[in-house]
Amino acid sequence: MLEFSHKPVMLEECMQGLALKDGGVWFDGTVGGGGHSYEILRRTSPSGRLIATDLDDEAIAAASKRLSEFGDRFHIYKSNYKGFERVFAKAGVDKIDGAILDFGISSHQIDDEERGFSYRNGAAPLDMRMDQTAALTAEMVVNTYSEERLAQILKTYGEETFAKQIARNIVKYRADKPLKTSGELSEIIQKSIPAKFRYGAPCERKTFQALRIEVNGELDGLSELVTGLTRRLKKGGRIVILTFQSLEDRIVKEVFKKMESPCTCPGNFPVCVCGRKPEIKIITKKPITASENELCDNSRSKCAKLRIAEKL
Repeated sequence: MLEFSHKPVMLEECMQGLALKDGGVWFDGTVGGGGHSYEILRRTSPSGRLIATDLDDEAIAAASKRLSEFGDRFHIYKSNYKGFERVFAKAGVDKIDGAILDFGISSHQIDDEERGFSYRNGAAPLDMRMDQTAALTAEMVVNTYSEERLAQILKTYGEETFAKQIARNIVKYRADKPLKTSGELSEIIQKSIPAKFRYGAPCERKTFQALRIEVNGELDGLSELVTGLTRRLKKGGRIVILTFQSLEDRIVKEVFKKMESPCTCPGNFPVCVCGRKPEIKIITKKPITASENELCDNSRSKCAKLRIAEKL
């Protein structure tokens, strides 16, 4: 088993975006290795309190160890961040001073060959579960889903142009024997994509992303999560969200826009009569991206987009 390690993306930009202060109650929905959480606790000393969630037992253990110097100022719950309502109830918390959500997969999960997130290790099992106690795996998806359903997942979650061809070839392959490894799946993907489209970004990336999203239900209820969590902020509280693929970023952007401009009156009405008032102020009209220095130091920050909103 690898030692858990993960370098948080845009750490300083996230901390500045949260507008941290002494004290308060803060929420980290994806504690990972504890990088963002550590800085939140350090910068809100001596009395700031942190509530965090994660589904990965290894991440929880690593973060708990890293944050131990802060004593009882933090509590990590094994939960999906979408279950924040239940977590807040357990923690006895109503409103929070700030929240951070990092939707990226951790370096540790990518590098751990037994987790099956990466297409670079051909011998890795097709697992891809964030929560290793969950029932659904990528192996189950590729071996039991219909061709039509597979194609839809690859097209919707991976934005894969050749989704139908890949799905068709997966079904042909599994007719002889079930897919077991990342290498088998990678070979099918490469054979399904015309040679002239295999250059540039690895051609497996979109399919592996789509399967990971399906296995972990990453986009399910995401709009409701962002809306509900933002409404739990105190006046002036900030929510900071890091996304790493366009589907997530689009959802966050649309939720923020709707909460900032909720009026539903027709455009030709001289005045608003629906009575809906803005709930937030969008701090980042355009998403923040990683600096050149960070891109050189941490290649996994390349696709990251940071959006920030403040509760009115």
